[in-house]
Amino acid sequence: MRLTTKGRYAVTAMLDLALHACDGPVSLSDISARQGISLSYLEQLFAKLRRAQLVKSVRGPGGGYCLGGAESAIFIAQIVDAVNESIDTTKCKQKGDCQNGEKCLTHHLWSDLSLQIHEFLSGISLDDLMKKRDVQVIANRQDLTQGNIIQTES
Repeated sequence: MRLTTKGRYAVTAMLDLALHACDGPVSLSDISARQGISLSYLEQLFAKLRRAQLVKSVRGPGGGYCLGGAESAIFIAQIVDAVNESIDTTKCKQKGDCQNGEKCLTHHLWSDLSLQIHEFLSGISLDDLMKKRDVQVIANRQDLTQGNIIQTES
């Protein structure tokens, strides 16, 4: 099973947004700087997240993005699904043609694992992640680093 960059970056960006939402709309350039994700890639991801109503865009000066709902109501599986990321551990992408056009011996095992992973991610909200001490420590470090970058650029 492999969760690609698209899914990992979408979850990372959404967690960053949730952590900084108390300051008002968050710009993609700020997320980009803190997380090391290209701005153009974030724009593509956030277009999909907006269509899924997981984020709302705010235009104008001081604009950016806000969460589309409460942190406790946005689950990791929703984010992964919104960016069309597949959590699939089967070799055949759930088609059942893994061995000469037929299901292989372990097709149902890997298919069940995919479902378990999706269910696991469906039980973890952004709020759950925000409460984790290690997430808070890393976010504080990133904020301090980001603050130093802004000060040296001024």
